[in-house]
Amino acid sequence: MDLVTLARSGDREAFRALVEPHRAELQAHCYRMLGSFQDAEDAVQECLLKAWLAMPGFEGRSSVRTWLYRIATNQCLNDLRTTKRRRAADDPAPAVPPTGYDSVRWLQPYPDELLADIPDEQPGPESRYESREAISLAFVRALQLLPPAQRAALLMRDVLGYPAAEAAQLLDVTVDSLNGSLKRARAVLPDSSAPAAGDHDPELLERFVAAFTAGAVEELVALMTDDVWVRMPPLPFEYHGLPAAAAFFAAAAPHRQTIDRMVPVAANGQPAWGEYVRDPVAGGLHLVGLLVVRARGEKVDEVTHFEPAAASLLGLPRMLD
Repeated sequence: MDLVTLARSGDREAFRALVEPHRAELQAHCYRMLGSFQDAEDAVQECLLKAWLAMPGFEGRSSVRTWLYRIATNQCLNDLRTTKRRRAADDPAPAVPPTGYDSVRWLQPYPDELLADIPDEQPGPESRYESREAISLAFVRALQLLPPAQRAALLMRDVLGYPAAEAAQLLDVTVDSLNGSLKRARAVLPDSSAPAAGDHDPELLERFVAAFTAGAVEELVALMTDDVWVRMPPLPFEYHGLPAAAAFFAAAAPHRQTIDRMVPVAANGQPAWGEYVRDPVAGGLHLVGLLVVRARGEKVDEVTHFEPAAASLLGLPRMLD
């Protein structure tokens, strides 16, 4: 018997063999939908549980992969309808007045090592983005600003590349409804959120880290674009443009100068570093945050700082000798 027949009869090992090859890409899909690594993990677990319970009724009208994407997308849409996004009860006062307030406070980094587990299977012919590249922080953040239906339509068509009729069937909507959602999503999604090329200038990154840890504000800002963004989820404060970024980094310079080690890692296909400071009592280094940057051309145009809990999602140890 084939795996589908065995799985329909209740064979757990056959079911596992059917779904495990798709787990990594399903998790990336749920992350794009939800913006949170932890929420995406939970959604995939629920998806696979529902798939197991529904397996006896699977008729094979679509591939197992497409069937799983349908279940996962519906799970994410249900989560978005029923879950209130996390909001801190009391935010600290900003170091300097922000230029705006970021509403995507639940955004978390995504480990690059999980992207390596996504099969090399190409997205459908109608995709606009390569599925592994469409994971940048700017892209995922921009998705969170779309209504859920538009978000799902854009991912199905522009990332996964499903034809309109199949995507509409997956989402239980008409083709006209799907095309309307897609048109509105494309009109809102800024070009600057599009996935960037994965190549980064090592010299630029080396100079950036050196200026960052030295508290050298002028040197740091000189490496940024005029329209640079600085964000720090889950705090809502964001700084846009060189003057605002310079003021922010000047205020934070004393803190940055306490950083003893920047441990390179990768998140969302972007360069990142775990920040460690030395414990004055115990003497070891402890994790205080995660810095993720996006470089376009010869300069950095986005800087995102995450709290230690988010940094640990990438496997960074809490303490170093």
